[in-house]
Amino acid sequence: MPKVSVKVKWGKEMYPDVEVNTDDEPVLFKAQIFALTGVQPERQKVVCKGVTLRDDSWANFKLTNNALVLVMGSKEEDVPAAPVEQTRFVEDMNEAELATALDLPEGLINLGNTCYMNATVQCLKTVPELRNALLNYDASSGGGTAGGLTAALSETMRALEGGGAGACAAAAARLLQALHAAAPRLAERGAGGQLAQQDASECWTEIVRALRMRLPIAPAPDSKSLIEQYFGGTLDVELVCSEADEPPTRTSETFLQLSCFISQDVKYLQSGLRSKMAEQITKMSETLGRDAVYTKTSKISRLPAYLTVQFVRFYYKEKESINAKILKDVKFPLELDVYELCSPELQERLTPMRTKFKELEDASIETSGNSKNKNHGDSKKDSRRKTIVPYWFENDVGSNNSGYYRLQAVLTHRGRSSSSGHYVAWVARGDSWLRCDDDSVAPVPEDEVLKLSGGGDWHCAYLLLYGPKILEIPEEEEEEPMVTDAPEPAGNPPTALA
Repeated sequence: MPKVSVKVKWGKEMYPDVEVNTDDEPVLFKAQIFALTGVQPERQKVVCKGVTLRDDSWANFKLTNNALVLVMGSKEEDVPAAPVEQTRFVEDMNEAELATALDLPEGLINLGNTCYMNATVQCLKTVPELRNALLNYDASSGGGTAGGLTAALSETMRALEGGGAGACAAAAARLLQALHAAAPRLAERGAGGQLAQQDASECWTEIVRALRMRLPIAPAPDSKSLIEQYFGGTLDVELVCSEADEPPTRTSETFLQLSCFISQDVKYLQSGLRSKMAEQITKMSETLGRDAVYTKTSKISRLPAYLTVQFVRFYYKEKESINAKILKDVKFPLELDVYELCSPELQERLTPMRTKFKELEDASIETSGNSKNKNHGDSKKDSRRKTIVPYWFENDVGSNNSGYYRLQAVLTHRGRSSSSGHYVAWVARGDSWLRCDDDSVAPVPEDEVLKLSGGGDWHCAYLLLYGPKILEIPEEEEEEPMVTDAPEPAGNPPTALA
């Protein structure tokens, strides 16, 4: 009988009728205890009949109905309240007080080397179309391990929307269990039995793969996936043999993220992306009957609304048998323009929207210049209503129609190998930024985000998530009525990004 009802005693507190499912991993029970007591799982010692519960197994820990479970461990010390209420300045607040004062979102507790999962979820949560699709996901729709992972992520999104620390802890435990079921290699344990640190990029890939299968745009077998619609791009690829007079080979490839390979010459994200678009490869030549060198040239023919970029920072070091890390400083921008990486045909299609951005920028500069010639009292912010122009092509919702992007999430790693260290998510919220370090969420200035480019033992950017740059035009300057009638993306209008 895997499900039992037990009594949990912590200090002087008694919690009766706590339902435990021993088919779940013990970490889920510890998350339940955290929800009841506020004691972090790593600070808990859980005992029943003299036997201590391990993190990885229920072995010898026998639970029966109405059994008494003792919990030892203290909550992290709270800052004592002042005897007289005083004005509290932001600089003097601890993180818990900041979270309340600034209405900060919830974080996800670390269940034992699960920072890679927590950081991935916080980054993906910044995509409104994906977040809304998960909030409305039917968890009873099945779908095997992919369906289980999607359902668990849906529960996690709901908990993060205001479910409280207890709900987030329980959701994180179920998400971890579903992730292990979908990708057993992520459930590896260290020599001491604790969960091993995993690669955040692998976790990102597994979650996106599951969502690609379980989040169709419409309820039809051949419908396009929401992931393909908003995260998927297309490349026009040309192969030219450098050693024989062969006709060029042209193909089309799809991608869900771009890679920035780090070499000695790469100092900026754009140059790293550009070098990957023109590279030398070796493949079999039918003309020569042997391997030959080919020049592979790629151009983007379809830009997704949300562009994921991975810094290829890890490589396998055979001598130490670890994935060692490249710490090199590679700068990345808050605003990214990928026009030069696109095919000539796509560049032509991007031009009209790029022209609109340029016209608005010129008008803004002119207005700013005129305001300097007026009294200070007249230099008020433009309060006119504005029309948000769709960021996608009219016949391709979920695309990017300008080539302009804004950075909205950075997943970083601190440490020397992918199997150790710590992962953190840094996410944009309006005009400000938040650092999501497991269950600790705190505001950070924008310039701190730009310092995540690497070069030392501080956090290095590993995955970047760029969203579409939004064009807002004052209503009386809007010249194309079709803009206001354009269809909105499934689940959420683009205003959520503004």
